[in-house]
Amino acid sequence: MAHLVATQGANPAPNDTGIQIKQISRYLTMKKITWLLLLFCFACSRAAKAPDIRIRLTDNNRSVKFTGLDNAIVNEINRDTVRDVWQTLLPVYKMPADTDLKNYQRVQPGTYSVKDSAVVFTPDTPFVKGQAYFMRYYIFKGENMWDYIQGRKRLGNVQHIDLVVKAD
Repeated sequence: MAHLVATQGANPAPNDTGIQIKQISRYLTMKKITWLLLLFCFACSRAAKAPDIRIRLTDNNRSVKFTGLDNAIVNEINRDTVRDVWQTLLPVYKMPADTDLKNYQRVQPGTYSVKDSAVVFTPDTPFVKGQAYFMRYYIFKGENMWDYIQGRKRLGNVQHIDLVVKAD
């Protein structure tokens, strides 16, 4: 006759298995709730939207005013000692008769100034009445703008929007 020897912990009691299953079930439920809360928090966050840049002629059609730029960025760039930084970032061009040639236009020379968080461009020669001009606004997606200012990257490969204004 074989003797059965019971050792402690070798075979869990049937009641212990039920407790372990409940603990695992609670753990998985808590994990699911945590994931749902995280998903809810991230789903409710707003995506960063591109600034609403606007241009208009001011000062009796002698200047172009750019609004909608981030005030902190405008003030930081304005502190820069490089003279042509604004011309690099917000160039103004004369609209050619053939719009396919827009990429080959020379930048309109002039001076840039900051007034009330708006950038104002005044050309060296007055705007011609009836002539259209465009400003090329470059969209920097997650890139460091200073790389472009310092010349490490080229603006030709960056996505941009052309904003048009016509001198009356």
